[in-house]
Amino acid sequence: MCEANAFFLKDGKEELFLEGVDVVQPDDDGQIRLISIFGEQKIIRAKLKAMYLVDHKLIFEE
Repeated sequence: MCEANAFFLKDGKEELFLEGVDVVQPDDDGQIRLISIFGEQKIIRAKLKAMYLVDHKLIFEE
């Protein structure tokens, strides 16, 4: 499985905000669309801090 869980880094702690992310689509306005394997979509304005592919983890920060 290639999907990952997406977390926001707040106050030094990781907070889960979307599980099973399959698609990450940045746009020209600085927003990122995340789509999960369950069909849930979230659009965020954030910076990708880190990707840990072996751990299936995406870390974002505002």
